[in-house]
Amino acid sequence: MTSRNKDAQITMDDFLVGIWRENPVFVMLLGMCPVLAVTNSVVNSLAMGLATTFVLLGSSTLVSLLRNFIPKEVRIATYIIIIATFVTVVDYVIQAISLDLYNALGAFIQLIVVNCIILGRAESYASKNSMLKTFINSLGMGLGFCIALLCLGAVRELLGAGSLLGHPIFGPGFEPWVIMILPPGGFFVLGCWLLLFSWFKQSREHKNQHKTTAEVANHAG
Repeated sequence: MTSRNKDAQITMDDFLVGIWRENPVFVMLLGMCPVLAVTNSVVNSLAMGLATTFVLLGSSTLVSLLRNFIPKEVRIATYIIIIATFVTVVDYVIQAISLDLYNALGAFIQLIVVNCIILGRAESYASKNSMLKTFINSLGMGLGFCIALLCLGAVRELLGAGSLLGHPIFGPGFEPWVIMILPPGGFFVLGCWLLLFSWFKQSREHKNQHKTTAEVANHAG
């Protein structure tokens, strides 16, 4: 089988890997600045997640398309220019849609340019794979990032303001945990999610180990 045929093979794992096994936040711990800074509400989390996904999709796909034409000596600079172009588009779109949302996200929109997730995928994946395969993988990575931001944003808004998407959940008698919508709340919630993912991963590994041992014992018997 030639390398070209191998590159053309697209599996479901190309999409799912970024959602679970290599989730950019809960597994790879990338993009921590926006994860901790803008996840004090579901709306902010969703907006940042979608903006990052758009830039990731656009830049990775274009890098893959041009990978054979970009000189190796200037590839990083070229990648940054491509990423910055898509970030500029996102910046103007969000500003046109809602100034309140634009102000809430602040400089973190422009900082998508230096997000490790995007530049890392351009260098390690998009520059070595076909355009379609890169698009599918980037979509999975972007959705994984969105899911992670929503997990933090939902918990922080629910506990910090007693609401979801601005709609009250617990009623007027609820006393909000104000710390949850402050910067320390981001660290607390992220730590809890990382602990949960670590426990789940260890449980699966322990279960698989027992299953393998049982199969070996049965085979030996």
